[in-house]
Amino acid sequence: MQTKNLQLDNFNKKKKSFLIKKYLKKILNEKNHVIDSLQNSYKDKYNKKIISKYQKYKNISIIGMGGSILGSKAIYNFLYNKIKKKFFFIDNLKKEKFETKFKEKKLNLIISKSGNTLETLSNANILIKKKDQNLFITDNKQSYLMTLAKKLKAEVVHHNDFIGGRYSVLSEVGMLPAELMNLKKNKFKRFNTLIKNKSFLNSLVLNVSNTVSLLNKKKYNSIILNYDERSLDLFYWYQQLIAESLGKKGKGILPVVSLMPKDNHSLMQLYLDGLKNNFFTFFFVKDEQKNKIQGLNLMDSHFYLKGKSFNKILEAQYFATKKIFKKKKIPFRSFYVKKRNEESLGELFTFFILETILLSKVMKVNAYDQPAVEKIKQETKINLL
Repeated sequence: MQTKNLQLDNFNKKKKSFLIKKYLKKILNEKNHVIDSLQNSYKDKYNKKIISKYQKYKNISIIGMGGSILGSKAIYNFLYNKIKKKFFFIDNLKKEKFETKFKEKKLNLIISKSGNTLETLSNANILIKKKDQNLFITDNKQSYLMTLAKKLKAEVVHHNDFIGGRYSVLSEVGMLPAELMNLKKNKFKRFNTLIKNKSFLNSLVLNVSNTVSLLNKKKYNSIILNYDERSLDLFYWYQQLIAESLGKKGKGILPVVSLMPKDNHSLMQLYLDGLKNNFFTFFFVKDEQKNKIQGLNLMDSHFYLKGKSFNKILEAQYFATKKIFKKKKIPFRSFYVKKRNEESLGELFTFFILETILLSKVMKVNAYDQPAVEKIKQETKINLL
């Protein structure tokens, strides 16, 4: 797959499937709120007045769990250099008190589809201060957060009833925070362009077809070799998307995020010579970096490093490792991001969401529920009563 922003090299084996093509055609044509949210025509549950009202805040805390926060966190870190505000992401229960002191008034954006997420309401209870401005994104129904919003006289943006958290990044859940970051919402919406791109559609079919073939060979571990630290949260978002959507009925894929080149010095030996139940995704982002290695302290043996940026060194490692994997016939695909912008990130979100839905059709699982997790929530509530 080739676009102006990124290049995807598919798995080496060209396994096509007419059935998967048929599934893809059906997904693209059926009435589906998740697919709708990927498009320019999607109507968010907020308007420009809300953005104008809260745009002035330079310090913003986002409180949420899982899909309610992972998308906006991925956006913030991937596009960090374009964002002039400070965002703080509270997405776990921490023993330490959140003690950052703000000279200016702070905006809290509290997100939970159900409005009853235990960790979110617990964090909100501790972190919201009297002087703060608060904005909620939650379902339009009676819940803890709806009651809290009324008590605080805070504005509520209604979460789309038919879009689960892990699929919500291109709906109001991800796009409202993106607009507060002064990013362009429409630039993320690449669906309408991508579905006209034959190489994009072929890549979806080929990747799903090869993934199913690998699963049939009992290769269940999908390991992401990520050569861009700013993309870690993108792959934590992807990790939830794959694990929670496909992990049902004794089936599933275990997504493992590995940060390169750090993991060259701990896990790479295992990846190359250990168990053969893995398949891999290489990921690299091309960045222009001004800081380069000077020759002042370089020995003659390593003078080839002079004038090289860290990004150039990472790129050399990325291509070198791919070459070794190819020689060893280890299954992998690779993403090479040519431009770090809203468009490239939107293309990645769109590809991964469509790929996951397509995989769920082939694997015959419901991509949109998570029944096993719900049982833990119920049991936790019983233990706290």
